[in-house]
Amino acid sequence: MKNSVNQDRPAFPAPVYSETVLTPVFADAKRYFLDPLLEIEYVHTLMLARQRIMPAKEAVACLRALDQLDREEIRKAQYDGSFEDLFFFLEKKLAAACGEEVAGKMHTARSRNDIDLTMYRMVLRGRLLEIFESSLALRHLLIDLAWQHRASLMPAYTHTQPAQPTTLGHYLMAYIEVLERDAERLCQSYARVNRNPLGACAITTTGFPIDRHYTELLLGFEGLQVNSYGAIAAVDYLVESCAALSTAMLSLGRFAQDLLLWSTVEFGYIRLSDAYVQTSSIMPQKRNPVPLEHVRVLASRALFEAQSILGSLHNTPFADMNDAEDDLQPLVYTAFEDAGRSLRLLRGALDEAEFNTAKMASAANENFLPVTELADTLVRSTGMSFHSAHGIVSKVVRDLNGVYDADKMADLVEQALDSQYNIPLETIRTALSAANFVAVRKILGGPAAEALEPEIQRAYAQISSDELWLEQRRQGLATSHRTIRSAWDDLIDQVDGR
Repeated sequence: MKNSVNQDRPAFPAPVYSETVLTPVFADAKRYFLDPLLEIEYVHTLMLARQRIMPAKEAVACLRALDQLDREEIRKAQYDGSFEDLFFFLEKKLAAACGEEVAGKMHTARSRNDIDLTMYRMVLRGRLLEIFESSLALRHLLIDLAWQHRASLMPAYTHTQPAQPTTLGHYLMAYIEVLERDAERLCQSYARVNRNPLGACAITTTGFPIDRHYTELLLGFEGLQVNSYGAIAAVDYLVESCAALSTAMLSLGRFAQDLLLWSTVEFGYIRLSDAYVQTSSIMPQKRNPVPLEHVRVLASRALFEAQSILGSLHNTPFADMNDAEDDLQPLVYTAFEDAGRSLRLLRGALDEAEFNTAKMASAANENFLPVTELADTLVRSTGMSFHSAHGIVSKVVRDLNGVYDADKMADLVEQALDSQYNIPLETIRTALSAANFVAVRKILGGPAAEALEPEIQRAYAQISSDELWLEQRRQGLATSHRTIRSAWDDLIDQVDGR
């Protein structure tokens, strides 16, 4: 009776479980995790041999079996239910190559838990470097544009209305500083992502004398995720990275929205090259700035994909759980991929775009934009309070009834001052010049050349520093790969008696 019951028991995996979970998870693992998983296999085996936990000859046999794996064949493999996941699929292949008993020793002092977290961190650090590089490329172009247009007048806007004159360079530097802060957040996220969880095992480490610092070195990590429970259970490394990405994409979308507005016929501040516009299927005259719309929607997609990670992890247990693993990780990478597409597309579009600086300058001298400086000039020239100066200028603005005429306004202000204040008409008229408005705003952070040009030069220096940081991170990872091969060669020499 007992045997009959056992025979009737459903076999793992249930068809619907295979269809909805294991098959897509296997496909994702091949795409994202095959290379880091194999790297971990090499490094852990080298560490076991170095610590004399695994005999050197058996370690060499396992490493040679790893060398013989056909990665392209593995990538083409289909999930058939004979194994649970990519880890067990590879374990089966290694057992066939060097024997089940020897291959099984590779799994000493580790768990799929710490292997998974190590893979996740390795993939995520790569995504952080990629997005950092794409952001740097956009930033470099914007700094060049800011320098080129450091004196190009344009209106500054508040509440979507023209407010005061500034320069295009000043506007661009505002977003450049946002990109600099994005870089700081990405660097800080990278520092906390790039910590080695390997050796945490299931969640409490192991009784074997492993060397976590050695695997840290070979895998290119820059520190340990020390507490083993937290190495498995904590998700803040992931959340922080997604939060940094969300912040960057929110700012990118706002910048793209401005550019789209500037591309309208009514504004006409920016014109994309023919390579970046699409026409209408019915209206031959249309020049649709569609790439900027793609920039905006890709940034929005990336933002909400990244934010969904936070939502998915909210109120989950502080422990090992699948909520942060197989089904979630690909969404993280999709968010970073969409963000990268958005950044690269915007850089390409702006690299060939033209700014209509004449129209922008004309707009900076319209709509009463310079009148704040007129009030300031009255204060400086007469010693009256700003409240009084504001009142005089406000009355003249109202008297003009929305029709701005700088010469007429200067005459009306001179009349309003009466004989109490003797200010030359030329001084009043100069105060209504957008160029003068910008020129006198020399305070740190302002648009005047004396304030803006040093900031642009500082931005060039900062991007050089950030490019160096990126190069050092990439060199560090490349060095770790060479160190793995060197350790492998040394072990072969030791076993072969060379």
